[in-house]
Amino acid sequence: MSEKNEPSLLQGFKAFLMRGNVIDLAVAVVIGAAFTKIVNSVVEGVINPLVGAFGTQSLDSYSSCLKGPCTGTGDSATGVRILWGSVLGATLTFLITAAVVYFLMVLPMAKYLARQEARRKAKESAEEVIEVSELEVLKEIRDTLIAQRGTGHDRS
Repeated sequence: MSEKNEPSLLQGFKAFLMRGNVIDLAVAVVIGAAFTKIVNSVVEGVINPLVGAFGTQSLDSYSSCLKGPCTGTGDSATGVRILWGSVLGATLTFLITAAVVYFLMVLPMAKYLARQEARRKAKESAEEVIEVSELEVLKEIRDTLIAQRGTGHDRS
């Protein structure tokens, strides 16, 4: 019998779970679910009532009749009813949600990260200035020592 050095099924599964990208993905899904609740509550609690103040909160009832008289609902309906209100409502909900996410979360985070990056670059440039000034001081010391040797008395 030849022994194979392949990891067992359990060891392979453990290695898969312990990879960084799997854990990062799991964290992203959990945070995304919590973030969805925040965005939905802002849209439903603030934005939709504001939109409802200028019009209707439910666009689902808007429709047009394409063929024949549209009477009745469900299976007993006649004619061809186009429910364009629900499409418009879903589109507006998407646009409002995207605007809330962008203006209340993405844009402030981008500005914050840009400020952090500017601070980091400023700190790095200050460190470079310090290093350059230290180099200049060392050069001056070297030049002074060389000058002292040249003007000093030679002992022969």
